[in-house]
Amino acid sequence: MTEEDGKTVNRRTFIKNSSMVAGGIVGGTVLGGLLTNQWIDKKETPTKDAKLPIDEARVFFSRKKDFDVLSAATERIFPEDELGPGAITLGVPYFIDRQLASAWGTNAKEYMRDPFWQDNRARDYEHKDTPQNKSGPNTSTKAPTKTPRYQTRMTRGEMMLEGVRTIDKVSMEKFSDSFTKLEEEDQNAVLTMFENGEIDMQGVAAVTFFNLLVQLTIEGAYADPAYGGNKDMMGWKMKEYPGPRMAYIDDIEAEEFIVMEQKSLRDYQG
Repeated sequence: MTEEDGKTVNRRTFIKNSSMVAGGIVGGTVLGGLLTNQWIDKKETPTKDAKLPIDEARVFFSRKKDFDVLSAATERIFPEDELGPGAITLGVPYFIDRQLASAWGTNAKEYMRDPFWQDNRARDYEHKDTPQNKSGPNTSTKAPTKTPRYQTRMTRGEMMLEGVRTIDKVSMEKFSDSFTKLEEEDQNAVLTMFENGEIDMQGVAAVTFFNLLVQLTIEGAYADPAYGGNKDMMGWKMKEYPGPRMAYIDDIEAEEFIVMEQKSLRDYQG
């Protein structure tokens, strides 16, 4: 039927190869993949994104610009200094990205029905400062950050998207440039506006968004690396926290001080 490189492909061979391709595509089986592997261009090079490790893959933020603004904001909240790395190096933005893509980020397990009051009572509630380590159970283990006063029909994911885009909008209005391109001093000035509730946001108070951003940033810096932040347990190393231990039975009676190596939950997985 066809001549290629001096060889003739007869009808029987052509039909046989065609059926193999169809079987691989339609069946999608391992066998089909093996059979159709001969048709793949061996010289095809992987894309740049394919080289990214799995823990640096965005699952919530579809726009890179939104993710970059989030990253810059977390770095101002938890900056790198002489004591250790900042939020970006610790992988905090990816931790937040994962949390917002989860059931927690979509408020899947929370009551989200009307009414959502939007009056002075709601504003006073949203702007009320209540440190998380001063109320509720397990207060001694909570980070000393302000509690987000939740009074909105928006999910946490929607709130964060609205927030990071408003940050960039305010940056353009006040400094005529994107938030990611501002000097650190100007970035701090923009975030301070949100902290003080000086910015109007759609559907949620700016101070509520800011408090949630601070909470997520701290959690991402010190949470177990299994959740996406605290890369290489660097946050724990700054605090000299060894990580979770299944038991201390072998060490509890030791007379000398024991320096424990950091361990993540992943270290206990087979």
